[in-house]
Amino acid sequence: MSAITSIDTTAAAAAQTGAQKSLAGNFDTFLTLLTTQLQNQDPMNPMDSNQFTQQLVEFSQVEQQINTNDNLKTLIGLGTNRNAADAVSYLGKAVTVSNGQAALAGGQATWNYALGSTAANTTLSITDASGKVVYTGAGETTSGLHTFNWDGKDTNGNQLPDGAYTLKINATDASGDSVGTAMASGGVVTEVDMSGSEPILLLGGALPIKLSDISSIGTIASSSN
Repeated sequence: MSAITSIDTTAAAAAQTGAQKSLAGNFDTFLTLLTTQLQNQDPMNPMDSNQFTQQLVEFSQVEQQINTNDNLKTLIGLGTNRNAADAVSYLGKAVTVSNGQAALAGGQATWNYALGSTAANTTLSITDASGKVVYTGAGETTSGLHTFNWDGKDTNGNQLPDGAYTLKINATDASGDSVGTAMASGGVVTEVDMSGSEPILLLGGALPIKLSDISSIGTIASSSN
């Protein structure tokens, strides 16, 4: 993933300028032809003024549309710059996400999860970026907050590469009914990628997230298993 880059608006600006120059040139040509026709028309059979009026209206509408597009481009640019500024402000800060994703970095990934009530069985499953289940194990069953520290090894004990992984929790009570769960993970924002249509933050050098994925800013509370 690339580091912070600026968004290139040169092509859009060039297209806008070209459209304005083309309109101005066509309008000048139209006025020249109009003046020449008016100067040389037959006084006994004058030309229809409605046609000229309609053409003037059409030129005015095109000019207004180009100006509207220019204003929209300015507003989009302001919004993009604001998003970029907001994203950069997260650099070096610890943030929390609650979508189940976490970064495996240096063979270590951590999730906090909570059970709404006591469970009879809790299964923790981890999938990689392609959606493949790489780890399955038993989780805590008591209600409340718990921490799951994963060493990055799959179910067979093979060490997996650093990257983004997603935890899923399946907890059921003694009757087989689902137990309410919630989870969170976090990390420090180390990089901002501005190459796409919206800023992407990189946590711990491995987990890409959007600004909308952030649920809180600050240190993540933890508890023992």
